[in-house]
Amino acid sequence: MRFLVDRCAGRHVALWLRGQGHDAVDARELGADPGDLELLACANAENRILITLDTDFGELIYLRGLPHAGLVRLPDVPMRQRIQLMAQLIEESRQALEAGAVVTVRGGRIRVSRQPSLQ
Repeated sequence: MRFLVDRCAGRHVALWLRGQGHDAVDARELGADPGDLELLACANAENRILITLDTDFGELIYLRGLPHAGLVRLPDVPMRQRIQLMAQLIEESRQALEAGAVVTVRGGRIRVSRQPSLQ
């Protein structure tokens, strides 16, 4: 799978994903922070699932209708739990993620929202 890991999600997540054989880019490798719009566009252009803690991406996708290749939102997941959670998401929701789903983890609950064409 292909991922773009937002700065706020942590470099360790990108390194772990690479170690698992995934094509993962840490947003820090792209240079200065381009902002949410550019980051989402970059992930989409490269067909990468964006991993972030930032809840603003939901607004960009759902309210503005911006295209994306998938999104994992971890707004309240502590750093020490992110890798374990990503392993679980990849195992349990792989097909949905590859199909461009938006996965939100909040309060210990996982919500998978599929693209309209998948529902």
